[in-house]
Amino acid sequence: MPRNTSTQNGSTNDALPNLVTIVGRGVPSNFEISVDGEIEMVDGEPLEEATIVSGGVAEGTVDAGVRRFRFSGQMANVRLVDWNGLEAPDSPSTPTVNVNYGVSQR
Repeated sequence: MPRNTSTQNGSTNDALPNLVTIVGRGVPSNFEISVDGEIEMVDGEPLEEATIVSGGVAEGTVDAGVRRFRFSGQMANVRLVDWNGLEAPDSPSTPTVNVNYGVSQR
């Protein structure tokens, strides 16, 4: 069950202050994100998007879309693999990853 990260008056709770965004490049790719805190998917349905989120790890697939996750702590590891099994940075098809610390919810 997703954690409620907003207070009743709508202000941001600092429980998951960081954001990681994975942007697909139109090629089916796998990703795995691990953090030393907790992580949850934002604006998505993990079951519909074949994404598994458990504890401090999120893994799934992306092709021509965006996956966003809020997390606490620090980014521990990101692994990206394209449909041929080539890892970033050896493949120009792997998704791009943006990590922002201390980002308020929008």
